[in-house]
Amino acid sequence: MRARLTLLAAALASGMAQAELRGSGDLGLVIERASGSVQIVETTTPRSLGRIEGLGDLSHATAVFSRDARHAFVFGRDGGLTKLDLLAGRIERRIVQAGNAIGGAISQDGRLVAVANYEPGGVKLFDARSLELVQDIPTGSKVVGIADVPGQGFIFSLFDGDAIWLADTGKGESGPRLTKFADIGRQPYDGLITPDGRHYIAGLFGEDGLALIDLWRPEAGARRILAGYGRGQEPLPVYKMPHLRGWAVAGGLAFLPAIGRHEVLVADTRDWKQVTAIAVHGQPVFAVARPDGRHVWVNFAHPRNDTVQVIDAAKLEVAHTLKPGRGVMHLEFTPRGDQLWLSVRDADRVEIYDTRGPSLIASLPAKAPSGILMAARAHRIGF
Repeated sequence: MRARLTLLAAALASGMAQAELRGSGDLGLVIERASGSVQIVETTTPRSLGRIEGLGDLSHATAVFSRDARHAFVFGRDGGLTKLDLLAGRIERRIVQAGNAIGGAISQDGRLVAVANYEPGGVKLFDARSLELVQDIPTGSKVVGIADVPGQGFIFSLFDGDAIWLADTGKGESGPRLTKFADIGRQPYDGLITPDGRHYIAGLFGEDGLALIDLWRPEAGARRILAGYGRGQEPLPVYKMPHLRGWAVAGGLAFLPAIGRHEVLVADTRDWKQVTAIAVHGQPVFAVARPDGRHVWVNFAHPRNDTVQVIDAAKLEVAHTLKPGRGVMHLEFTPRGDQLWLSVRDADRVEIYDTRGPSLIASLPAKAPSGILMAARAHRIGF
């Protein structure tokens, strides 16, 4: 009898433990920029699972995720690198590795976390498990647009150096092998990897156009594309730089926010020539494609940042205009695109839309939210 009771107690305890277990694929982060905190959210419900505080300056924060999607690495503007355990809801380790950081990336195998620094410049590589420094890559320039590339490497742009560097970290223990592309254009301000991992594209602030590197043929060097992209012949004041990391690639077309213009430009990804320009509500910041590519959601810079527009990717026209409120900062789809989450900073809330309507299905309180980052990014190149 005693043995049976012991087994029953063990079974009940096991059942209670099982009831508390959860996966990480349904989770995400909401950056609360003003308070140095993040919320862990669940998309199916949808709801907030809790808040983690003490992450420093999150005014331009972003994050990447470990390959098992359990851990998030948050890059703060104060140079902070914070490793979060999403399932335990806590900080696992936090370091301040520079004076000013502007994002980061995680290697293809999940072994290395790279941080791009404004001050003092350069890129630092850290062990993803321990956050111990593995390699310091000085560049003599502010680094922007860092992304992981297939084959255990990173690619990034040098804002002051008018260059793009490719760091191959899979060639042994002597440190990364660097390939440097010079004179790629003036003042690259951001960069992205196309979803297939083949092309790296850097936006140029100092001149019209972009720089493109074909990672299948890096020996061909960088070439200029989309001359006339950017400020155009009659430039408007630039209230906020668009983020290329939010570029939409759908149906063989790339949708990109034009600097200082009230337009989203559309380019053919086969030859990278402009197809058309779609007039929109204001200066676009993010242009994000639903995972199936059918629609592209766009938000805008101040003073027109109370609006979101949805572009029909088949018709190449605006299909819907929404008014969530002032300070729409970021947009993120759930992995299969059934929901769109957006942050409304000035209203201290996150809104969740059913993308079929689109229609509002939920609203969550948040402290001056900015970035929304889903754990599904763990399985995407360049995120």
